[in-house]
Amino acid sequence: MGMQFYTSPEQIMRDRAEYARKNIARGRNVVVLSCADGVLFVAENVSTALHKLYELYDRIGFAAVGKYNELENLRTAGVRMADLRGYSYDRRDVTAASLAKAYAQTLGAIFSEQTKPFEVEICVAGVGGDAKGDELYRLTFDGSIYDEPGYLAMGGQAEQLVEILRDGHDFEAPLADAFALALRALTSGGENGSQRELTTDVLEVAMLERARPGRVFRRIRGTALEALMPSASSDETEEAGADEEGPDSTES
Repeated sequence: MGMQFYTSPEQIMRDRAEYARKNIARGRNVVVLSCADGVLFVAENVSTALHKLYELYDRIGFAAVGKYNELENLRTAGVRMADLRGYSYDRRDVTAASLAKAYAQTLGAIFSEQTKPFEVEICVAGVGGDAKGDELYRLTFDGSIYDEPGYLAMGGQAEQLVEILRDGHDFEAPLADAFALALRALTSGGENGSQRELTTDVLEVAMLERARPGRVFRRIRGTALEALMPSASSDETEEAGADEEGPDSTES
């Protein structure tokens, strides 16, 4: 008769948590923050077909890092639950908090009962009447839920990104300033502390627009995204300065 090896429940949970953290840390970063115009989502994503940012319901958005098939299963389940609740009761009964709690229960059950936990970290965000009324919930692989203070970061460099967001976040900042802060956070963490360069080809950007009625989720891409990039704004400033100097101006 073979000897059965005993592993304590504490060790099993530690191993599962370490497995999930290690794989999530390989994911590209995502930043979510509240601003005057709504809730902004900015993610590093080299794929144009496999998104990290989605709409869950009228005024609720979803962002995630980790294993794509698992986050897609979670997103689909959230959309179905939101639609069912809105249809059965009232669309106003579908809130970011209720969806976040449901996700927490699902992730917690998977982490406790299944051999392999989900390798995902997700955000459920709801836009309010003003920036202080926005809801940002971050959920980890074990079902833990965090009510974030207007900004959050997920991915392999989340702690470093959060420090930058904490120093620069302003609830009253316009969209352009909020995007500049998110981009500054995402481009940090290069070799020897240098800044990385991110172009529109590797950025996925979306927003929950506060002033828009009904469904408020909007993707920002193409010329709209290029206009937000710092290179575009700096070029416009240089051109304006050249026009003010005139063709006959000389250096002193």
